[in-house]
Amino acid sequence: MSVHIAAKKGEIAKTVLLPGDPLRAKYIADNFLTEVKLVSQTRNIFYYTGLYKGKEVSVGASGMGIPSIGIYSYELFTEFDVDTIIRIGTCGAYTTDLKVFDLLNVEFAASESTYAKYAWEIEDDKLSHQGNVFNMINECANNSSVIIKPTTVHTSDIFYTKSSSIPAIAQKYNCSVVEMEAFALFANAQYLGKNAAALLTVSDVIPTGDHISADQRQTALKTMIELALETAVLM
Repeated sequence: MSVHIAAKKGEIAKTVLLPGDPLRAKYIADNFLTEVKLVSQTRNIFYYTGLYKGKEVSVGASGMGIPSIGIYSYELFTEFDVDTIIRIGTCGAYTTDLKVFDLLNVEFAASESTYAKYAWEIEDDKLSHQGNVFNMINECANNSSVIIKPTTVHTSDIFYTKSSSIPAIAQKYNCSVVEMEAFALFANAQYLGKNAAALLTVSDVIPTGDHISADQRQTALKTMIELALETAVLM
């Protein structure tokens, strides 16, 4: 039995979109899905299941950071028989080659985190997306004339730090952006033989200080949300 998700068996779809923020999950359910049912609200982490173009899809929050997405994605995969999780979130760019609103499809996630090692005895510090969903996202983007860039991300446990330099592991793997969840999602999916992808919108460019305002975030993420949903239809 799931400790953190109160849905009943069968109330979570085979494909789940996983933003970090519970209110963003609600926004997606309210604005993009039909026949929506709230299936869990434990700890105010909302999970909804509804239809998108006739396909059953669930959306819920992962919370922030590796431990949180590690818990939620594991329970979705194991307790609710979810086949595919698409993380949808924001990231900060390490390079001025990227601009705010750029859309990224994560090919690899690198991290200093010991999560994969101590959870699943996976020694690698760089993990790949899992299954065919990465390619399906690219296919949907091409069909919709959406510009999307493959990339390697740095999954960090740290948001605030006194250092302004790019961490060693991000330099080692030429990571273009930093976020806080993809590495754990990929680790869980690799261990369990599931599909996992991460779609990210650049919300901040660290070297310049450019950023998406709070008021812009909902509309700025619309393209990413629709691309994830279109991919879910094909899964």
